[in-house]
Amino acid sequence: MSSEQESQWWTLRRAQSTKPSTYRCPLCGKHLHAMSEHVLIAPEGDADRRRHAHTACVEAARRAGTLRSRAEWRATQPRTPGVVRRMIDAIRA
Repeated sequence: MSSEQESQWWTLRRAQSTKPSTYRCPLCGKHLHAMSEHVLIAPEGDADRRRHAHTACVEAARRAGTLRSRAEWRATQPRTPGVVRRMIDAIRA
């Protein structure tokens, strides 16, 4: 899961298909049938890099904190000062 670890946040959505395909879960490496209920995960919202993953694997990764949502990631980012703070800082400089 090297590329997954490099991503800061993920979009998640439930998926299930009638297509008889098989995917490999990027979290556990085991096979995943498209007809089973599973989750599509996309690193930083990039649908071109989306992957199919087992629901249980995604739940475990979410509990472990390795698949953060965009909102969870943004909460950890430093906030830029507001307009008033920037004006005060400019006056003091």
